[in-house]
Amino acid sequence: MKKCYLPVFIVFGLLAGCGDLTESRDYKTGDNSVKPSNLHKVSYSQLPGWREDDHRYALAAFRNTCKAKLQYQGKVIPDRKLLEEKCQFMPSESASPAVARDWFESHFQPYKIHDEAGKPAGTYTGYYSPIIPACRTKTAQCNEPLMGVPLEGRSFKGVDKKTIVENKIGRVLYWANIVDVQNIQIQGSGMLKLEDGTKVKLNFAAVNDLPFKSIGEQLKQRGIRPEGGYSSEAVWAHLRKNPALAKEVIYNNPRYVYFQVATAHDVIGKIGTPLSKIRSIAVDDSIYTVGLPVYVNTNLSVDGRKFQRLMVAQDTGGAIKGWIRGDIFFGTGDEAYSYAHGQHSQGEMYILMPKPYK
Repeated sequence: MKKCYLPVFIVFGLLAGCGDLTESRDYKTGDNSVKPSNLHKVSYSQLPGWREDDHRYALAAFRNTCKAKLQYQGKVIPDRKLLEEKCQFMPSESASPAVARDWFESHFQPYKIHDEAGKPAGTYTGYYSPIIPACRTKTAQCNEPLMGVPLEGRSFKGVDKKTIVENKIGRVLYWANIVDVQNIQIQGSGMLKLEDGTKVKLNFAAVNDLPFKSIGEQLKQRGIRPEGGYSSEAVWAHLRKNPALAKEVIYNNPRYVYFQVATAHDVIGKIGTPLSKIRSIAVDDSIYTVGLPVYVNTNLSVDGRKFQRLMVAQDTGGAIKGWIRGDIFFGTGDEAYSYAHGQHSQGEMYILMPKPYK
């Protein structure tokens, strides 16, 4: 029996009266997607763990894609009309897990991704939104500015971090410890906890387009090994104890991220909509049109558990480059940090492209 899905804004009571919604669509057999040869069509039965996932959470994340103005660019591009049509006929928010899974299976075709060398596996890391102490004015502890894009139109593209900070090429929003500022710049967003307990959400605003230079790698090159190794936790702890070294290596990383104060506490991704905990993933936007569903088959580094779930590509990152390269968004705060900071695993990636109507 053919299933039908009404627009999400139509009340549930009308569902019983829907007919065949696709019969009159003049592009129902067309598909202008761009699918490179290293994308290999597979069936859903070939996706490890597919039926064990709860696809309602991915469906909720995908609703945010449907609210965004997508940039159809890269090497893997969906058919614009088909993708927009999927957004118009989604199941209701109260849909069961089976209905959510069936909707994805009916409306999207999975492709297993191989890189340009033909390898089917790549690297998965993790990121999160930290909560850091901050101040309204500069203090001994709050010694580094968090800045917004300069209003006067001063150029910052191609200008290194040290020059930006020392010349205040930007609007100072708040102050925090230099190590925390570096961390929040790496993550791309964060929550500030001010002296009086007030919480302020900062989201990514702009970047100076210079490459990121790893802080841990700089320490290795200097022959400095923090107690606990080169995990982010150990590196940050070592730099807090050595403020002169912290400033030197952090300023030696030329990449600079500007922020904007958010009106809500959501973490906003590249497409301008809220990210969903362990359902949003950052990918290389020079390859993929950001906004597509992505199925991930990897492991959690913290405990080795399988991580097999449907996610949505809703963000990008300066270090996220390559065909099978994903950065999993683990959420906000300490629990998210415990998963994100050590995440580094190999795994497969499947991209879901909208199917033509039949």
